[in-house]
Amino acid sequence: MNKIKEFEEIIGLNFADKNLLKTALTHSSYANENRSRHVKYNERLEFLGDSVLSLIVSRYLFENYPNLPEGELTKIRAAVVCEHSLCECASRLEVGKFLILGKGEEMTGGRTRVSILADAFEAILASIYLDAGLDVAREWALGQLYETIQFASKGRIQKDYKTTIQEYVQSRSTDKITYEVIHESGPDHKKSFEVNILVGGKVMGYGEGNSKKNAEQAAARDALSKLHHDAE
Repeated sequence: MNKIKEFEEIIGLNFADKNLLKTALTHSSYANENRSRHVKYNERLEFLGDSVLSLIVSRYLFENYPNLPEGELTKIRAAVVCEHSLCECASRLEVGKFLILGKGEEMTGGRTRVSILADAFEAILASIYLDAGLDVAREWALGQLYETIQFASKGRIQKDYKTTIQEYVQSRSTDKITYEVIHESGPDHKKSFEVNILVGGKVMGYGEGNSKKNAEQAAARDALSKLHHDAE
C-alpha cells in the first residue's frame, strides 16, 4: 500500500477505498499469472472510465465552445480522448512506475506500452468517479487534459508525424522511409499493432497502437524524437 499512497500524492487525491485505485493499476497479465488468488484487474474500470471520460470532455466542449457545430466537437473530443493523448497524460503521472504487471508483460516493456498506459488512465478515472463522485472526477480529468483540449480546439493535436518525418528526411537526404508491422495481437474488436519505421533500411523508431495507422504515427513520432536528439 506504500506505492498506492505515493501514487495518491502524485495525482493529488486521497482515496476512501484504496483497493479501487489498486485495481485500477492492476493489469490483467498479473491476474492471469495469479488465478488462484482471484485478483481484481482494471479492464472493467477501463470500460467505465471510457464512458465517464467521454461525458466529461463532451460536456466541457459543449459548454465552452457554443459556436462549434456537432461535427467539430466530435473531432476535438476524438483527439482529446485518443489513445496517445491518454498515454501522454499517464506518462506525465508516472503511471507505468506503479502498474501491477505479470512477469511476462513486465519483461516485454509493459510499463511503457501505449495501450496499457492509456487503458490505465481510463481505469484510474473510473476509480476516482466511484470513490469520490463525478464532480471530483471531472475536476481531476480536466486538470490533466486542459492543455490537450486547448491544442485540439486550435487544430494543433493529432499531428501528422508521418508527414513531418517525411519532410524532415527529404530535406536532408534521399533515404527511403518504410514501415513494417512486427507484431499483431488481440481479438478482432481490440487489435494491437507494433510497427518499426525504417529510414534508409535502418530501424529508427518503434510504435504501437490500436490500428496500423496509429502505430505508424507513434513510430514516426519516436523516430523524430531520436533524430532531433541526435541533431542537438
